[in-house]
Amino acid sequence: MPQTLQTVADAAVAVSRANRICVIGCSGGGKTTLSRALGQRLDLPHISMDKAFFWLPGWTKRDKAAERALIAEAVAAERWIMDGTGSSSFHLRMPRTEVVLWLRLPRWLCLLSVIRRVLTSFGRVRPDMAPGCPEQIPDREFLAYIWTFERNVAPLIEREIALHGPQVAIFTLKTRRDVARLLDLVSAAD
Repeated sequence: MPQTLQTVADAAVAVSRANRICVIGCSGGGKTTLSRALGQRLDLPHISMDKAFFWLPGWTKRDKAAERALIAEAVAAERWIMDGTGSSSFHLRMPRTEVVLWLRLPRWLCLLSVIRRVLTSFGRVRPDMAPGCPEQIPDREFLAYIWTFERNVAPLIEREIALHGPQVAIFTLKTRRDVARLLDLVSAAD
């Protein structure tokens, strides 16, 4: 069974010592922002799954076999921080992951973050997105994914972590304040 870290301080210690970290959660939860910040503080290469594995120009999904090969190659490295949920690749990532940070923010906050992202980046390719994939207005399916994430996706994540990552330390961040505190404690540990 994965080890659940109980406090932000415990998580900061584990993260500061880790060489391989996965940041997961619902779209709009802040996975990339947190990953990028931790990567800078810990000098870990940051990998955005959206950019590196999932998307090709024109919002074309990469072939699953090619996606899996890229993920397997990336996780073989000794040091990284990877953001993206993609529970169907946990069998590749969890055996190599030391710490999982799971952003489980309220769905209204995730939706608000996606709306802000669209308003600030519409028509432009964000740095964490694949080339040729400009920010667009979210469709009903994407919004429904966010709205039902806890009910439909979270149980799959829990099952896949238990199955493929029994050695992994997990910390759940439920507020932006928890995220800020984690970053402060990791910075202080340097």
